Amino acid sequence: MNDSDVAKQIQQMVRFIRQEADEKASEISVSAEEEFNIEKLQLVEAEKKKIRQEYERKEKQVEIRKKIEYSMQLNASRIKVLQAQDDLVNSMKDNAVKELLRVSHNHHEYKNLLKELVVQGLLRLKEPAVLLRCRKEDHHHVESILHSAKHEYSSKAEVHHPEILVDHDVYLPPSPRHHDSHEMFCSGGVVLASRDGKIVCENTVDARLEVVFRKKLPEIRKLLFGQVAA
Repeated sequence: MNDSDVAKQIQQMVRFIRQEADEKASEISVSAEEEFNIEKLQLVEAEKKKIRQEYERKEKQVEIRKKIEYSMQLNASRIKVLQAQDDLVNSMKDNAVKELLRVSHNHHEYKNLLKELVVQGLLRLKEPAVLLRCRKEDHHHVESILHSAKHEYSSKAEVHHPEILVDHDVYLPPSPRHHDSHEMFCSGGVVLASRDGKIVCENTVDARLEVVFRKKLPEIRKLLFGQVAA
């Protein structure tokens, strides 16, 4: 083998080595690019996941705030409705109180009412002797119906006439001087008590209104506002 053949073989070997080196370099480059793309994709997906999680977290916060605001607005609306209902009911009661002030204007009817209230109080107390208090302005009306009241009570209870002592020292509050008065007042009626003061029957017109109003309040609300769920 001469030098020329040796040189050719060397060139062939160099070309082969270069080709293998180029192929290996190409494989390394492709592999590196694939790994880079995979890692890049993983990083992108990881960032996307973080963004989605952050978005979902903020979205939940917004939903929670919306629910809280809605609940607060709903509660505020309910309170306004309840307040308006209470105002209407109280207005009706105030009007009823004003109407009660006219009860004593008709003396004949008022005297009959006083007698019924006295008899009712006697039947509740069932005491042989009672102390009676009234408004100072009703003193003469009360004195005029005592006998008939005693007789009606004794007839209904089948007992002797009771002893009724009208208190001339302490009177019930008078009628209000004006409609928006904040002073203590009484629209009429009587208060009866046992002589020892342990048993008291408040049978004023105002007390009767309060009892009836409390008793009828569910019906009043139902008529005004409809059936309300418990």
